Amino acid sequence: MKKNRRFILLTLCALIQWTISFSQTDSLAARPDSLPQRHHVAIFAPLYLDSAFDAAGQYRYAKNFPKFINPGLEFWEGAQLAIDSMKKEGLQLEIHVYDTRSASRPLMSLLRSEEIKQMDLLIGHVVNANEANLLVQMAASLTIPFINVNLPIEAGARNNPYYVILNSTLPTQCAGIYKFLQKNYSVSTIVVFRKKGATEDLLRNYFTEAEKSTLGVPLKMKYVTLENNFTQDDITDYLDSNKTNVCLVASLDAFFGQQVCQQLAAVSSSYTTTVMGMPTWWQFDFEKPIFKGIEIYYSTPFYINPADSLALGVQEHFRTNFYSRPSDMVYRGYETIYHFGHLLASNGKNISSSLGDKKFKLFTQFDIQPVIDKQTMTLDYFENKKLYFVKKVDGIVKAVY
Repeated sequence: MKKNRRFILLTLCALIQWTISFSQTDSLAARPDSLPQRHHVAIFAPLYLDSAFDAAGQYRYAKNFPKFINPGLEFWEGAQLAIDSMKKEGLQLEIHVYDTRSASRPLMSLLRSEEIKQMDLLIGHVVNANEANLLVQMAASLTIPFINVNLPIEAGARNNPYYVILNSTLPTQCAGIYKFLQKNYSVSTIVVFRKKGATEDLLRNYFTEAEKSTLGVPLKMKYVTLENNFTQDDITDYLDSNKTNVCLVASLDAFFGQQVCQQLAAVSSSYTTTVMGMPTWWQFDFEKPIFKGIEIYYSTPFYINPADSLALGVQEHFRTNFYSRPSDMVYRGYETIYHFGHLLASNGKNISSSLGDKKFKLFTQFDIQPVIDKQTMTLDYFENKKLYFVKKVDGIVKAVY
């Protein structure tokens, strides 16, 4: 696997200076005159090529493969699958790949270049808020759509119809969680376990806002702030052995969330418990025995059905070529580049009018909606509002809603 990954990086070193071009071979007579002959797509990803190779092009890490390179590279691996698919379908696209961790060409310098002005679509796997802000501002100034694949932040976007967030933001996640609990556990008292912290206060505010804006009877939510060294008794004080307890863990702290689940699982023989977690819980290993005995839910805008034929094909491709399983970011790269590449090819640069088009779906369903500033009633940006709710028991997926 590491050898194959190094080969991909070497290929990217050569590719990064060029573009991937592919087009239809049949007549263009049927295409609208208003569309350019070929559309340009810029893909931004943290590939760390300068870190991986020295000036002579020699790989720096011998037989090792550093983990920090993985997310960007996995995103690119998925993008490559999309490119191969679109190439076979005859789409008219030129794909330009940019390493956002390039030392020789920093992102700020790149975004000021003339070549970026020629793009029709920007798609980015972004690492931090500053990077997202730069791309959001550039998209607005050049009126080029920017698709933020992974970072769930608004990035200061105001009155910007060229910005699309695919990974749903925390306000959207909290509103979705509230509605799910209201639909399924409306008569239950929801015990909300939290810790002290600014992020936890923000989450509470988001749930309060969701309560105000959601129709129906408000949930009975009992907030419990646990200290750093909380014990099993601190948990069971709020549980009832005569009914199913519904608990919400309102913290993004992974360690805290796992501690709460572990304590609830430890008393599962006496207390029946359903736990709603945070969207970050998709990465938790709930197969461990310490989590046995409780129902666990979490929300996510991205869900890959393991029985899906295309997903099985991707798994086989990785098993054969990389002796591994594809990560979530591989699927994300595949479906994002494929979906929005098709929207661009079909509708041109003004793809905002077709964001609701679902015929290019691969793995997950997008529900991209405008986010309106309630004070000015202007469109600030677009966001994917689709949430899946995954139910796990003893580490096994039992249902997806």
